[in-house]
Amino acid sequence: MVERFERFSLALFEISRYWHKLAAEEMAAYGLKGSHAIYLLAMHRCEEGVTGPRLCELCGRDKSDVSRAIAVLQEKGFVTKEGINRSLYRGLLKLTEQGRAAAEQISGRASLAVELAGCDLSEETRACLYKALESIASHLRGISKEGLPR
Repeated sequence: MVERFERFSLALFEISRYWHKLAAEEMAAYGLKGSHAIYLLAMHRCEEGVTGPRLCELCGRDKSDVSRAIAVLQEKGFVTKEGINRSLYRGLLKLTEQGRAAAEQISGRASLAVELAGCDLSEETRACLYKALESIASHLRGISKEGLPR
């Protein structure tokens, strides 16, 4: 059991470390941090715009993290706010032309990274992997809310 925990944890940490390194390298070209990539990609999928709370859900991040990231993205011209008083949580966030172009480039680069990282996986193995990861994430989400049983 301990070996399984260690293998699982180490693999996740290693994947996360290298993914963040790649994201930071790609986002540096835009004067942004690697963590901004997830917001640009989520907003790119929501062409009609997205609210701050919905962006929190889509990215799995808390309100303060989203607020800080959006402030940077807006300051650098990647995002605009539309709506009531241009408030993050009452307005609609949309990508600018610059933001859309960056998101398309980042999406392509992320797809390439995922393809290269999983180059030896069959489609069947890939489907099983994602299903397993989604299941583990769902169960861990529940355990973190309820706490570990005694």
